[in-house]
Amino acid sequence: MTFVKTVATEEADGAVAEIYETDRANFGGELPNFTRAFSLHPEVYKAWRALNGAIKADMDLRRYELATLAAARRLRSSYCALAHGKVLLDQFLDAGQLRDAMLDHHAAGLDEVDVAVMDLADKVAADATSVTAADVQRLRDLGLPDTEISGVVLAAAARCFFSKSLDGLGVDPDAKYAALPGPVRDALTVGRPIAEA
Repeated sequence: MTFVKTVATEEADGAVAEIYETDRANFGGELPNFTRAFSLHPEVYKAWRALNGAIKADMDLRRYELATLAAARRLRSSYCALAHGKVLLDQFLDAGQLRDAMLDHHAAGLDEVDVAVMDLADKVAADATSVTAADVQRLRDLGLPDTEISGVVLAAAARCFFSKSLDGLGVDPDAKYAALPGPVRDALTVGRPIAEA
């Protein structure tokens, strides 16, 4: 599950017990593999949740999820692609659209704003120095205010931290993602394989 020894559920106390309890409540009783991965640094995980929550709070949820999906795809993070792909599938896109957005968002039937958001997030994750004023102006021209545009950048940059932390620690995506529809699951699994049940 990870390359480092994490704190077992029955041994968790203090800050570790707190993050375990909170995430069990947030994720329907199951403790995600990513929570365990941060058990050696629970204060970092709490800071991550605060940072990510602050970024999401100022963004349209669909836009946040699309930006995160684009960054996760670029970073080859199966865990993040599967998790955020599932949110998109549950709330915003049908299975075909999600699969197509993952394979080539330019050909997925998304609107111009969605495509531009994913383009910017992809660029930030790939090489933030390649972002130009024209990339930002493109989103302005499509009606996004600077707060939304900077939110896209922040979402993609934050994803770099979280995805690379999980992959660097060898964290496999939770087994529950194996239940996603096959074509969607396969498109979203861009790096580490899904954990076995």
